[in-house]
Amino acid sequence: MLPAQREVDDDIARSLRGFGPVGLLSIVVIYITAPIIGALLVLVWAWRSRTPWKDIGYVRPKSWIGGLAMGIALGVPLKFLMKAVVMPLLGADPVNQAYHYLTGNPAAIPAMLFAIFVGAGFGEETVFRGFLFERGRKLLGWGAAEKIAIVVLVSLLFGLGHYRGQGLAGAEQATIVGLVLGGIYAVTGELWMLMCAHVAFDLTAVALIYWNLETAVAHSLFR
Repeated sequence: MLPAQREVDDDIARSLRGFGPVGLLSIVVIYITAPIIGALLVLVWAWRSRTPWKDIGYVRPKSWIGGLAMGIALGVPLKFLMKAVVMPLLGADPVNQAYHYLTGNPAAIPAMLFAIFVGAGFGEETVFRGFLFERGRKLLGWGAAEKIAIVVLVSLLFGLGHYRGQGLAGAEQATIVGLVLGGIYAVTGELWMLMCAHVAFDLTAVALIYWNLETAVAHSLFR
């Protein structure tokens, strides 16, 4: 690489890593194009800005199977907890109207599985945990108070991203789940287990909708 080209590349990398116009624009574009396109842009951003993959949570786990098992053990109970306890206490409709069309509808399942595995597991975790946490850490620091602030702020953005499609209840649920997953990520800095947990959570949600079990679970503790 010629010195002039290297200098240009260095300038681009610094601009993407910083919080000037280019850096801020990249954050906005990635957020509004999340989950799938935004996640792909995160990978391009990390490569072009020379950000280490580990800084966005792409860390090789000690055990792929162990991470998968832990993700399932977290995601499935978390969904039941949200459905049976948290959302009823918030006064949410026991039926998720945005996805009620899935009930007994096998034709809709392939597209939904794609959305869960690619959009939620890969896309949302890459953007909302990996990328936005990296940006928050670089901007605010990584002390205890800063970690809490980043977890809360990113969770609110995560919830806001669900408002248009799922309404207030969906935004509330996403915010709470974001706090749980974000809190874990703030400690571990690894995405694999959280990707698995997110997929397990959403698969459980779809199963409850498909088999028309939402109301029964929502009313299992609170009539």
